[in-house]
Amino acid sequence: MTLMARMRWGTVVVLASAAVLYAGDKKDKPAGAKQIDSGSFGVFVKGQRVVTETFSIEQLNGNTIIKALLKQTSGADQTSQKSSLEITASGELIRYEWSASSGDSLVLLPDNEILVEKITTPSSAKPVEQRFILPGVSPILDNNFFVHREVLAWHYLAVAPCNGEGSSRQCQPLDFGAVVPQSRVSMPVRLELVGREKVLIRGTERELLRLNLKGDEFTWALWLDDKDQFKLMRVLIPDDNTEVVRD
Repeated sequence: MTLMARMRWGTVVVLASAAVLYAGDKKDKPAGAKQIDSGSFGVFVKGQRVVTETFSIEQLNGNTIIKALLKQTSGADQTSQKSSLEITASGELIRYEWSASSGDSLVLLPDNEILVEKITTPSSAKPVEQRFILPGVSPILDNNFFVHREVLAWHYLAVAPCNGEGSSRQCQPLDFGAVVPQSRVSMPVRLELVGREKVLIRGTERELLRLNLKGDEFTWALWLDDKDQFKLMRVLIPDDNTEVVRD
């Protein structure tokens, strides 16, 4: 991950304000909170819905708060897990928390120039620590939380060097050093703009903006609606026969 990419990650809030921010005046929201996006994703494996992710992205007191809840929709063991990511206006990590109905949990916090993760299990006497030699502006891409991919895609679209306009727009790919807290690892990922494509969303053809998210051992296709706040609409993971669709 280059120094420029690290610095640019801090502009995610700028993108939220300039490109995707809209008011969300719900009664259960704290005074002054602004909703950036909310909704749910259906996760389908071989055409069968197996997980639903319900999420929200808000700004409050200058910070951005990204929350998600995962619930299984099939199988006898109906487990669930939830996460909460809070970053400052400059993109610095304040706190990341994850927990599961099994009793497992973790917290990721900045500590000077590194990130420190503390993992707790029902059988552990004390938390196990995992340290990452990465700056606090490193993106969090935890397992199974597709809203984290949406936020990274927004950031990429805000800062990638581009030429041209409209359908002829071309942007350079960017590399990031991401943290995957549940797996206790960090990894390099690359985002690149492919262009506009026609795809089927729940049986209806839509023209959306496609990005490719790549790692050492995976390639995902992401489609965003550039006519509706750059919302993430679909994710395709061919190697796992998995499709993610916004409800």
